[in-house]
Amino acid sequence: MIYVDADACPVRDEVERVASRHAHPVVLVTNGGLRLPTNPLVTLHIVPAGPDVADQWIADRAGAGDVVVTNDIPLAAKAVAAGAAVLRPNGEALTPANIGPTLAARDLMADLRAADPFRQGGGKLFSKADRSRFLDGLERALRQIKG
Repeated sequence: MIYVDADACPVRDEVERVASRHAHPVVLVTNGGLRLPTNPLVTLHIVPAGPDVADQWIADRAGAGDVVVTNDIPLAAKAVAAGAAVLRPNGEALTPANIGPTLAARDLMADLRAADPFRQGGGKLFSKADRSRFLDGLERALRQIKG
């Protein structure tokens, strides 16, 4: 199964395209606002509104043989611990080797933002190169799962 943390995910269409090529099922997890998919391989699971409800739903189900697409680092850490392959929308694979430092950097940035409410800045813009890296990463992940 491919689980997509679908709210604000910029690669939903790419997930559907690659999953269709591999005949691999997808679950888009959201708290609403997405159109119902027409692809029979793609289902939409709507969770109640609330902090981290979608993340927890995915974390409770993802495991070995699954792919999780998310930018949420704590969700990624849970999915990696459960044995799932994890991809960020920019194509970065999160693995047991890099999830610890990634989680630590996320926590450090959250602390810095909390300490300085006037701190400006944000993430870099999503690019065509990010989309290309994601497509390549998802293709590799699905091939690895199929063995």
